Order: sequence, then structure tokens, then C-alpha cells
Amino acid sequence: MVVIAIIGVIATIILVNLSSTTGKARDAKRKTELAQIGQVLSAGGCYMPNGGPGDYDTATLVPELAAKNPQYAQYASLAPKDPKSGTATQSFYRYIIDSSGTRCVLYANLENPAEPITLSGINAPTPGGGKGVFQAASAGWNGTDKYYQVSN
Repeated sequence: MVVIAIIGVIATIILVNLSSTTGKARDAKRKTELAQIGQVLSAGGCYMPNGGPGDYDTATLVPELAAKNPQYAQYASLAPKDPKSGTATQSFYRYIIDSSGTRCVLYANLENPAEPITLSGINAPTPGGGKGVFQAASAGWNGTDKYYQVSN
């Protein structure tokens, strides 16, 4: 019985550490994907969606971009989405463009609550606010108040 109890304790410790590592790995993937999408959406200026300025899920922008750029239509099904929360219809990668059309931001909610803050001057996704991690007033779809943004 003692051996079984010890194995149970060790298994619990391993599972707790593994879940933390998994969240950190998904955060690394989010950061990489947002940096890549950011290069596409802000190349030569911010992309202005047909709906005008506002806050968009990138899943709604992919069909629009494919229609405007048929050479990329074959890649539309490969559009990145949040590794934990994303679905085929909602990526949970968000894009905001301001009314001038010159400032934009891509952002996602992170899982690691201990993620270091690198953008201390903002508490919401901010077009023109830079690239890094900020802390919001409330938790997002992945359960923390930490967000990563890429902005011009």
C-alpha cells in the first residue's frame, strides 16, 4: 500500500509540472504565430478590413484576405488559431485597427499567469502600443489576465 501511495504522489507531481509546461509551450506558439501574422497584416501599413476600423477575430479576416489575394486562397485552411481555445470559426487571435487605418495590433490571451510584463504602460490591446506582454484588468479566454500583442 505504501508503494502505491508513493507512486500516486510522484505521478501527481509529474502531472502538475507537465500541465504548467504545456501552457508555456502553447504561449510560445501563440507568440510565434502572432509575430508571423503581424508581418503579413502590417506589411506596408495596416490591413483595413471591409468592415472598417474595429476589433476582429483573425478567422473572419482570412476569407476576406483570400478573396482579395487569390494566390493565397490555398493556404486559408492553414490559418493559425489559439492552440487551446481556437476553433475553425473562431481563432481567438484578435486584430484591432484604429479609425485612421495607420495603427493596428494583434493580440492573444496567454495561459502562464507568471509571464513577465514587458509593456507596463498599457492594460488593454493598444494599436501602436508595441510588442510584448501586458496585464489587463480581467482574465481572458485562456484564464489569465496576461496578453501578448504585436503592434506597429
